[in-house]
Amino acid sequence: QVQLVESGGGLVQAGGSLRLSCAASGRTFSGYGMGWFRQAPGKARDIVAAISWSNSRTYYADSVKGRFTISRDDAKSTLYLQMNRLKPEDTAVYYCATSRRAPWFNGVDTEATAYDYWGQGTQVTVSS
Repeated sequence: QVQLVESGGGLVQAGGSLRLSCAASGRTFSGYGMGWFRQAPGKARDIVAAISWSNSRTYYADSVKGRFTISRDDAKSTLYLQMNRLKPEDTAVYYCATSRRAPWFNGVDTEATAYDYWGQGTQVTVSS
């Protein structure tokens, strides 16, 4: 069983920055792709960014390209999402998730169905 715990959310003004963290336990962190998703009230859960196990491949939603950066520290079993130049439309609950692919799959998945373990989410609110 994998446990994922997100932290770092909060209230920030438009143009500000936040860094989300996702601490993993219960299974080897390295070897698995990871992703960040977000869900606003009344909307579907959408991919924000994803990263392969090797760090060699990343994916970003068009809406966050150039502003957000996904990274991972396998020694700390932690996934990060650096969010800069935040906008009110970034307001959502942010979730991290682990890929259900077999270990060492060197690609990235963008569909929520490709992920099996999820954190409880952290709220990000951007005021205008």
